[in-house]
Amino acid sequence: MNPSVSVKTAAEALKAFDDKLSKRFIQLDPQGYFLIYLDREAQVICAKHFTNVINDKGLACDPETGKPLPTKGTVQRTHTALYTGRTAKELCIKIFEEHKPCPLTYHDHAAYLGREFVRAEIALVNGEEYVQD
Repeated sequence: MNPSVSVKTAAEALKAFDDKLSKRFIQLDPQGYFLIYLDREAQVICAKHFTNVINDKGLACDPETGKPLPTKGTVQRTHTALYTGRTAKELCIKIFEEHKPCPLTYHDHAAYLGREFVRAEIALVNGEEYVQD
C-alpha cells in the first residue's frame, strides 16, 4: 500500500469528521462573539469582538434593536474591541489574560477561539486563505 494514499485518506476522513462536528448545536455566549480575519499587510491575526444578547429562543440578537442577527450576509455593526496578535498564543494572552473582564463566558467558546486562532496563524504563515468556522 502506498503510504501517501493512506495518509491522504486519513486526512480526508478527519476533515469529514471535523465538518460534521462543526454542524453540532452550540449554546451562544451571552458576552458576544468574535469575527476573525487576517491582516496580511500587518502580518497579524485580528479578532473583532461584538456584543449581543441571547433571546428566549437561544438566538443572538442585536443589543440595540433586539432583532436576531443574521447568520449569512453582512451586517453593519460596530465592534466593541479589536484584538490583534502575530500568533495564536499572543492573541489568546491578550484576550484571556490581559483584558479584564474577559470578553467571553463559556469555556467551549474559549476553546473554539483557540482552535480558530491556530487555524488563522497557519493560514497566515503559509499564505493560505482563512475562513472562520
